[in-house]
Amino acid sequence: MPINIPDNLPAIGILANENIFLMPKSKASHQDIRPLRILMLNLMPKKSETETHFLRMLSNSPLQIELELMRINDHDSKNTPKQHTDSFYRTFNEVNQQKYDGLIITGAPLGLMTFEEVTYWSELKTIMDWSKTNVTSTIFVCWAALAAAWHFHGIKKYCRKEKLFGVFEHQIIEPNNPIMRGADDYFWAPHSRNGEIRRDEIAANANLHIIADSEEAGPYLFMTSNGRQIFIMGHAEYDPCCLENEYFRDLEEGVDPKLPQNYFPNDDITNDPIVRWRSHGNLVFTNWLNYFVYQQTPFSIDNINHQFCKPTNLS
Repeated sequence: MPINIPDNLPAIGILANENIFLMPKSKASHQDIRPLRILMLNLMPKKSETETHFLRMLSNSPLQIELELMRINDHDSKNTPKQHTDSFYRTFNEVNQQKYDGLIITGAPLGLMTFEEVTYWSELKTIMDWSKTNVTSTIFVCWAALAAAWHFHGIKKYCRKEKLFGVFEHQIIEPNNPIMRGADDYFWAPHSRNGEIRRDEIAANANLHIIADSEEAGPYLFMTSNGRQIFIMGHAEYDPCCLENEYFRDLEEGVDPKLPQNYFPNDDITNDPIVRWRSHGNLVFTNWLNYFVYQQTPFSIDNINHQFCKPTNLS
């Protein structure tokens, strides 16, 4: 089934060239189907790129998806034209009376800042609290996972001595969890972050389950027992060139970055990067939509509340 997205969103052309089935809202509105309503709070500076990354991940489900885009109130992006955000994005004030089947909160390049230093921290906390009663299941990605783990569960964020940068191997800890159904025992995923959380602090919380872990990169995917909050510490949604672009950007800015690990063949930047994570990313988001959104959400979306969703069977 297609993803229903706003007419004229730039991602349409990119994804259409990849033979991904998309349907503009103007056409979808004539179909007698209730699609899953997915809201994405996009905190990344280059919003068009991030839209494309996540739309690609959501496109492999047989379910019909209606994606809405949200931004922080009164926060203009320096790397995205204002015309784009004004045309395709809504603020929290415009959506806070609605219900959504799923919510994705993206990462943000804020790993070295304390949460209280982030200008929109207060609003983000409000949005996260709102998700508990207005969204069936939420995925928090990278920095958003750090923020939500602290806000909801008191799990501290630590600054790394060196940025975690590259593609790393992970092991599934709970292979029977629905989010990992169909996955191999080991998989690869990209990381690019300065912040981290400690494995023992997650394990000490009886309401959290570590689903996948990495010796090098640390806890990768963990969730609450009922599956309503899912935390992903890496970037399974990344394009093949994301880490490459980040590396060369830092070089141009004089940062002198280290090469991303396990990325360029033979660590030679003239070689095309090896993509090891695409199947994992597609699987995780498809499983999320199926097991944690579609099979948990009520037929009448207005019935979503903090008591409705049944605990997901994690055994």
